[in-house]
Amino acid sequence: MLGLKLWEDEPDPRLVQESTALHASYYRMLGNLLDGIAAEHPRFVVLDVHSYNHRREGPDGAPMAPEKAPDINIGTSSMPRDDWAFLVDPLMEAMRGFDFNGRRLDVRENVAFKGKGEQTRFVHEQYPGKGCAIALEFKKFYMDEWTGAPDPAELAAMRAFITFSAQTAAQLLAR
Repeated sequence: MLGLKLWEDEPDPRLVQESTALHASYYRMLGNLLDGIAAEHPRFVVLDVHSYNHRREGPDGAPMAPEKAPDINIGTSSMPRDDWAFLVDPLMEAMRGFDFNGRRLDVRENVAFKGKGEQTRFVHEQYPGKGCAIALEFKKFYMDEWTGAPDPAELAAMRAFITFSAQTAAQLLAR
């Protein structure tokens, strides 16, 4: 892998083989699932939800500067952006307008992360013009990222936000 040292000590070859097989199995399963969706619908959206740390200097350290750490980072670099602008642009606007426990979230595109993950790439390569995968990277404002303790009110709002986002994406696709 271009000379990048990934491990302090090389993992057992059997572990590597099992991990590689698990990875291949996941993508076969995902492909089968999306094949079925693609057969029933002219277009579909996958919300690829992740989170990221923004208090990287330790539990008492300063969080990342807000200009570098939106509440929601929309990663779009693996998609043919012009083909999906009709969906992505109004979806981001709707997300910005969502009432998240009495506040509006900072939703920006390709700031903290660019959406270059394997799953989004897979969707765009396997389902060109049909499948749009949008990476949603949530800043961990909903939990203490050092202890793992969640904020129940923020998690409830996050569930509502994701439901709202999926419903909005479906409405945009139906136009």
